[in-house]
Amino acid sequence: MSHPRTAPALAAAALLLAATACTTGGDATRPAPTPATTVAVTGPLCAALPTGSEPGNPAFLAGQPADQALTWMPTLTTFEAALRTSGALTDLDTTGGITILAPTDDAFAATFSDDTWDTLMTRDHQKLRTLVDAHLITGVHTTDQLATAGTTRTRDGTTLTVTRTGPTTRFGDRADAVCADYQATGARIHIIDTVLGPLPATADGTGHRAH
Repeated sequence: MSHPRTAPALAAAALLLAATACTTGGDATRPAPTPATTVAVTGPLCAALPTGSEPGNPAFLAGQPADQALTWMPTLTTFEAALRTSGALTDLDTTGGITILAPTDDAFAATFSDDTWDTLMTRDHQKLRTLVDAHLITGVHTTDQLATAGTTRTRDGTTLTVTRTGPTTRFGDRADAVCADYQATGARIHIIDTVLGPLPATADGTGHRAH
């Protein structure tokens, strides 16, 4: 014997289940929103750098590879160009991570004359690479960790003393961290106010070079 109401009843039940899934069970399979990353950077220069939702803010940079993070930092154009030209960018993505002591554009302008910098960028790439390596430390280290250790070794083979000086961290008794503890993928970036390394200063104090 046939049951003419069976098919309509099944269809109605299917519609009811679908509606229930849309209103209740659908949210159970949806990924929970990822909480916003909070990154605390410290130092007197931080107030002049992107914050909040501005492009290049610390939370945004935390999800970027180190080489990309550096391009978003408006005070590091000279250092980023030196990394790229020297070939050191390929070494930033290493097992164990990297810590970058990144001098500001003003620090480079106060250290090298235009002629010296042009020579480094166009011809003397071996010296440029040595200069860059003087600002790279193997491993991911906060300024607190570096200051607690008291010394650190840069990739050019130099041992730097690391000390607390008030609210800042000083490297090699030469450079202060002016905005420290940026995070990037597999990296920490500490902006410093002085160029490190063995190259002599040649700047004559006349303005800033073009980047």
